[in-house]
This record gives sequence, structure tokens and C-alpha cells, in this order.
Amino acid sequence: MGFLLTVKKSHGFESSAIRAIDRAGLVFERKRSRLGSMLSDRVYMRSDYPRRNTSMFVWLIAVLVATYILELVVLSPWFVSGAALVDLFPLTVRSLQHGQVWTLLTHSFLHSTGNPFHILFTIFGLVFIGRELEPMLGVRRFLAVYAGAIILGALGWSAVHWLHGGVHIGPSAGLLGLFVVLACVYPNQEISFLVFFLFPVTLRPRFFIYGLLVVDAFGLLFYEILGSAAPFGFTPSVHLGGMLAGWIYFRFFHANNGWDRAAGLTLPAWLRRRAKRHTVAKSSPLNPGRSSTDFRAEVDRILDKINSQGFGALTDTEKRILDEAKDLLSRH
Repeated sequence: MGFLLTVKKSHGFESSAIRAIDRAGLVFERKRSRLGSMLSDRVYMRSDYPRRNTSMFVWLIAVLVATYILELVVLSPWFVSGAALVDLFPLTVRSLQHGQVWTLLTHSFLHSTGNPFHILFTIFGLVFIGRELEPMLGVRRFLAVYAGAIILGALGWSAVHWLHGGVHIGPSAGLLGLFVVLACVYPNQEISFLVFFLFPVTLRPRFFIYGLLVVDAFGLLFYEILGSAAPFGFTPSVHLGGMLAGWIYFRFFHANNGWDRAAGLTLPAWLRRRAKRHTVAKSSPLNPGRSSTDFRAEVDRILDKINSQGFGALTDTEKRILDEAKDLLSRH
């Protein structure tokens, strides 16, 4: 303000000084607008940047924890008829005989209120498996494998216990179904975890599955089929049913671009060679007139889609394009 008063005392320079100030102001405004546009180009400087959605396995954990708390409340002495309400959801032979088929799925939301390690192991398993598998499968396939493994495990348990009866709760079949898929995709990747949250163990997923198969087969043949409880509170029929569901998904759905190329699953050498010759004889480019530049751009687009939505979001055509790109890379 003092500068403007000084300028007005000299009428000869008044108009030129004001024009200079105006030009300076315009330059400043122009630079400020340019700076604003530069900052808005950066995602982390925007106020409306896309926020990451909560993972489905986190929602599953939230639902299971909320259900567990509800169990504790309903089964408390304050609710006289609480036990009768909770009895509508566990898996039992009698419930199936009375047409309560929803228990094939609802039993997976329940946990033992007398053993907090039951739900702690569930949470640990969902975090460990979900953060690796959900981005690759996508939400829909992740949920489909989880629910399908639970239902198939429940059917296996029902078949074994149809004459002996019993009660089963917990999502162990769903967890093992997901873990089998993870072991098939990354059979040799070393994983580390704490047994009973105390003892560190490092092993490969496929060896863990092989060992669990042996333990569950032993428990099924020598305990569960005979109507006795398996050691360590295991339910081998449920585990085997869940693992079977995970293997079926991987074998017939996840690896459907080449049924003999599935990681973790190997065929005899003579059968692999025959299948490869058969595939090469029948294969043909998806678009013979497509340029190499367009093909690379299409592959890049598909890879970006996998990063953002998961492998399960790809269409059959996109999977065939990836398969074709893999064949081209193997020949060069």
C-alpha cells in the first residue's frame, strides 16, 4: 500500500507503474494456476483420489468376530432361550434330516466359545491366505472357493456321521480349500508361521498339504468312520472335503487355459507330450491380421486388469490372449 501512495505522487510514472503491477499480478496468477494444475495431476495431492476398497477377507473376519461376540452374549445366563436359538445354525445330522439345509453353510460362522484359539486360528488363516489369494482370484472367485469348500466339507462330514451323529462348527473347510489353491499356484514358495503362536516354522505349501492329507486320512480311517473323535479335535472328513473343493477349482477352473499346465499338478511325460502336440495342431491366432504393437498393447491392458481386479475378472478371450503371448515368449 505504501508503494502505491509513492507512485501517485509522481503523475508521470503513475500509469506505467500501475501497468507493471498489473502485469506482475497477471504473471503471478498465471504461475499460481499452472502450479495448481501441476499439483492436481498428482494423485496424492487430490482430495478426490480413488480410495482402496476393503478386502473381502477383512469383511469375512469382521463378520466372524461379530458373530462370535453375539454367541457370547446370547449364550450368557441373561438369555434363557439363547442356546435354543444358537442350535438352529450348527451342522448336525438331525438338522439335515429335518430339512435345515442352511446349516451346510451357517455352521461356518460359529466358533467354540470355550476355546478362543478356535477363532484366533480362523482369523490368522484368513489374513495369511486372503492377502495372497484374493488379489489373484478376485472377490467373486475367492468367495466361491471359500463357500464351495465349506459346503463340500459339510457334505463329507454328513456322509461320514450320518449313522453316528454329532455336531460340527467352524470354517476350517473353507480355509483349507483356499490354502490348496494357494499351494497349487505357489507350490515351492517357502512360508513361515508360528505354531501355537510360539514356534516358528518354515515350509513349502505343498509339503504342508501332503502332511495334512496323511494326518486327515489316518484320522478318518481309524477314528471318524468308527464313530470316535479324532485326535486334537480334528474333523478329517471336513478337511478332506474342503481340500477336494480347492483342488477341483484349481484343476478345472483356475488353470483352464491349459489343463496340463497347472502349477503343482504334473502329468506323465508321454501324456504331456501328446497333449502339447494336440494343442499345437488345433491352435490358431486369435486375429491373424493383428500387428505386434496392438498385440503388446492388448497384453499390457490385460496385465493391468489383473493388477486392479484379479485374475478371476478376465474373460475367456483375454485368457486365450495371455496363453498365446506365453506361447510366443516360449518360442523366442
